Amino acid sequence: MYEKEERERKRKEEKEEEEEKEEKKEVAEDSDFEDFMNHRAPANGRYKPTCYEHAANCYTHAFLIVPAIVGSALLHRLSDDCWEKITAWIYGMGLCALFIVSTVFHIVSWKKSHLRTVEHCFHMCDRMVIYFFIAASYAPWLNLRELGPLASHMRWFIWLMAAGGTIYVFLYHEKYKVVELFFYLTMGFSPALVVTSMNNTDGLHELACGGLIYCLGVVFFKSDGIIPFAHAIWHLFVATAAAVHYYAIWKYLYRSPTEFMRHL
Repeated sequence: MYEKEERERKRKEEKEEEEEKEEKKEVAEDSDFEDFMNHRAPANGRYKPTCYEHAANCYTHAFLIVPAIVGSALLHRLSDDCWEKITAWIYGMGLCALFIVSTVFHIVSWKKSHLRTVEHCFHMCDRMVIYFFIAASYAPWLNLRELGPLASHMRWFIWLMAAGGTIYVFLYHEKYKVVELFFYLTMGFSPALVVTSMNNTDGLHELACGGLIYCLGVVFFKSDGIIPFAHAIWHLFVATAAAVHYYAIWKYLYRSPTEFMRHL
């Protein structure tokens, strides 16, 4: 009788030890996973990236600043007239500003998060610059292609939308995130309706491809706390889409470097 009770006691102890080991293993796995992703933010709160995520957020756009500057200078160099130069300057400023402001904000958010006012200001700038980047991305298509009487109004209306988005961010920053996302998508698709109605359709496939990449990236933009490094992945989608759009602008709206060299 005593031996039977002893065996049961040992089995119980062994079972408890195994359960304890499993719990420790799960805790260790969770601890390792938390290095790459934190818990999802509350409804109207901001997600707090891990140290690794902060670094990825900074580097994924910081490495694109120099290529953006070089690419902008190239378009300006390939311009034939004043209007093309102005358009290249507008597009280049929007492209460079996007990566510079994004990088500065993520550095401040990572290293100076205790400076709440400074971080808040740069976060607002990071959101505002997106509106102007969208407008600048459409500028070459709206400025350098022939448009109909009604479609030509989009040349100034898109900047009006950018100004409206800036005011919205200033007044309601981070308050209605779904509304803000809706504004970005609306501003991104509205000019596309005009561009696709042009007689000259060269480059529209690339334009549509870039737009699709942006839309797919939004999935990661809204997945902080669900997918590790979600925001950094979103940055990569932005970089890829911007590269596709740049290629289309360079190829179809400006002279190629080879052609430019022949005319020197």
